Amino acid sequence: PESVADICEIFEDRRGWYNAAKSAEQRWGIPVSINMAFIYQESSFQSRAKPARKKFLWVFPGRRPSSAYGYAQALDETWQEYEQKSGNSRASRRNFSDAIDFVAWYNANSTRISNISNNNAMHLYYAYHEGNGGYQRATYSDKQWLVDTAARVQTNSNRFAGQLDGCRRELDKNWFQGLIS
Repeated sequence: PESVADICEIFEDRRGWYNAAKSAEQRWGIPVSINMAFIYQESSFQSRAKPARKKFLWVFPGRRPSSAYGYAQALDETWQEYEQKSGNSRASRRNFSDAIDFVAWYNANSTRISNISNNNAMHLYYAYHEGNGGYQRATYSDKQWLVDTAARVQTNSNRFAGQLDGCRRELDKNWFQGLIS
């Protein structure tokens, strides 16, 4: 999408993404605005996003710090768990529908495992980044950069929720309703 800071523009540009985001919300009970804020933070909506390589001898590209990949920056092991437990065994981290379903699935697990409210983007992000075990041990608390990032995710989620309130009615129209309105 051209404008990644406005959820209405994103969904106007990519109507199928809205349908996927809405389906993930209905399936897992996590608001569209939170799931979209996670993907915005993790990849800026880039399908082939990967973590930056570390430099070897200050010049040569070295190994990547993790196996994170795709819209959701999902790790290999976590993605495989999602494929098995969600029933979406042919999922792709480069497919937006699969990625947003993954984010919602992971967040739904965090609400159950770590007793986080499904509307608390900041704490859901801590669990997403640190894992639920790390979240429960509060490993995020001594990482100021992560505290700042989670606060940004919460702010983006709040902004997306407000934007979506203004355009959801229009997005929910089918093609014929859109034609005559």
